[in-house]
Amino acid sequence: MVNVRGYISSNFTKSFLTIFLPFFIIISLVFFVKISSLTSQIQINFAELLLLYSYSIPEIIFYTIPLSFVAALANVLINLSQGNELIALYALGLKSKKILSSLLLLSLLFSLLLAGISFLAMPLSKQFYKAFKEEKRSEAKLNIVPGELGQKFGNYYMYVKEKTDDTFHDIVIYNRTNKADEQFFSSQRGQINHNENVTSLLLHKGYGYTYTKTKLQQAEYETAEIFDRSQSKGFQFQSITSYWSEGEESSEKIMHRILFYIFISLIPLLSVYLVASFTMINPRYQQNRSFLVIFFTTLFFYIIASSLQKWGTPFLLILAIMIVMILGQWLFKKRVAKYF
Repeated sequence: MVNVRGYISSNFTKSFLTIFLPFFIIISLVFFVKISSLTSQIQINFAELLLLYSYSIPEIIFYTIPLSFVAALANVLINLSQGNELIALYALGLKSKKILSSLLLLSLLFSLLLAGISFLAMPLSKQFYKAFKEEKRSEAKLNIVPGELGQKFGNYYMYVKEKTDDTFHDIVIYNRTNKADEQFFSSQRGQINHNENVTSLLLHKGYGYTYTKTKLQQAEYETAEIFDRSQSKGFQFQSITSYWSEGEESSEKIMHRILFYIFISLIPLLSVYLVASFTMINPRYQQNRSFLVIFFTTLFFYIIASSLQKWGTPFLLILAIMIVMILGQWLFKKRVAKYF
């Protein structure tokens, strides 16, 4: 029996990789296009593009594995059936349910892998992705170009004549605090400082002017520091527990997303008997309908998962799992186990 399990597992592995890799590449291209669209908002180089893509890999794997598993399972069983290998195993006294035992073990491992990706890896990768975008957007706001008018530093309008390395030269800053008061600053040089989540502009040797309808005030300074109060506090990383209990979304949306992830993670385990019911066939009397089996099985599972994501409750999740398990067992007994 060990050799039979090894043989079936080996065939499944080859079939799974043959299906998984093309799906992975196709979905990766979709994510690359999505990431590339960010270049209209932030400036990123090729290395940063690859970094953002690496943050998307857990999500790509999560959505690729269930479909690949169902397709590989159907292909392996239909190929073994058409090659009369399953018939030979039945003739040796092996029951159809016993032959599925190795595939059930593999399905359990895949379900555990999907659960780990969805509840551990994806929350971390999404937070890294958001943190990178926030950092780049913050840098884009502070990308002061010499010689251009209308540039902003926080709530201040800023003009810079020249820039050498990280130092600005001949700086003019304008700020209107309210309808009656206006402020001007001029400085020979300055530079932008980053201190944790606070950004400031340090000016050297200049004058400050405050203008109202009744008076004009002037102040000379050696150094002056202007803080960017418009910036956000920065992205705050959360632990896995905090992410699922105190996320940015409402508790109802978080619950729906958890139910969706749980059901998708269970697809490999739930699909074994359902797919085997239509792919463990006698090739002399039954036709190969593996493509229809793959299509309708995945459609069936994703309709349930999408419904749980929109209207699901824990009770409906348990009910859906029980219905799928009972349906799979019943179809398998009626179509396969009854004869083999």
